[in-house]
Amino acid sequence: MTKEFYMKLALNEAWNFQFLTYPNPAVGCVILDKNGKLLSIKAHEQAGQAHAELNAIKTALKELDPALQIPDEANAAHEFILKNHHFLLKGSSAFVTLEPCTHKGKTPACARLFSELKFKKVFISVKDTHKLASGGAEFLRQHGIEVELGLCEKEGLDLLKPFLKWQKNEPFKLFKLALSLNGSPFGKFVSNELSRSYAHKIRSKLDLLVVGGETLRKDRPILDARLAGKEAKAPNLCILSHQELASFDEKIPALKVPNRQIFTQLPKEAKFMMFEGGAEFLKNFAKDMDMFLIFSNSKFTAQANVSLNLELKPLYKGFLGDDTYGIYEL
Repeated sequence: MTKEFYMKLALNEAWNFQFLTYPNPAVGCVILDKNGKLLSIKAHEQAGQAHAELNAIKTALKELDPALQIPDEANAAHEFILKNHHFLLKGSSAFVTLEPCTHKGKTPACARLFSELKFKKVFISVKDTHKLASGGAEFLRQHGIEVELGLCEKEGLDLLKPFLKWQKNEPFKLFKLALSLNGSPFGKFVSNELSRSYAHKIRSKLDLLVVGGETLRKDRPILDARLAGKEAKAPNLCILSHQELASFDEKIPALKVPNRQIFTQLPKEAKFMMFEGGAEFLKNFAKDMDMFLIFSNSKFTAQANVSLNLELKPLYKGFLGDDTYGIYEL
């Protein structure tokens, strides 16, 4: 297998958690032992939790020594590994989609782990330009680790596009659409529960969910994040409509969600927004979107298809049960 193959494994794993790490970047990490055996493929899954490198190291160590009782919490896991790794990963290689950090924030510095565990080589897709987080490659070199920067860099930069906007304090806009196999958005549940759960997980991370007034009046949705778990927060809502909010039926479920703020214009402070709607909504806002999340089920229907001229560039495609989904940009 080539080094590009392993980096693409790391990139693909990170895409599985794209948008769920807000305001952090989606990052993936692959670890091979000193003989080139694949030990782990992991990602950063949620802000405030373990980084991709720590998750991959934990999995790799447990692969080599299943008796290790590594704590789940990031800081505790980091300290446990430093004291109990027994150099099991000495001579190993890592493939990381973003330069490992050298500073301790909510979680410990990942570059230090590679150094203390005596990794031989670290391949990095994209150099981190953030003042606090950068410098990992130089730190590794200073501690005798070979470093290769820029492996699959274009793909790594594609993965980072949401984070790079958040890092500059700019809004990132995502359009979500669910379609049948023949391209129809109509029906009560167009996508399966796995797809809906993923969409709900994204909703729970949003600053703002944006919908059209017609969707709200016609479908009467609740637009919460219930499939993401009991603790998941329903997103604040922005309703874009020609009609005044006071004219809407106040019994519409989305308007009755507790602790939800409702806007009729996009607030400037919202940095992560998802637009949900059909063909007309997409037609009106397509040019304003940074990315598009499109689910497709495995069923043909007799419902009308989406019909508009829009050419998208695929960034990632995956499966959620018998649904497929893609992340695209214009």
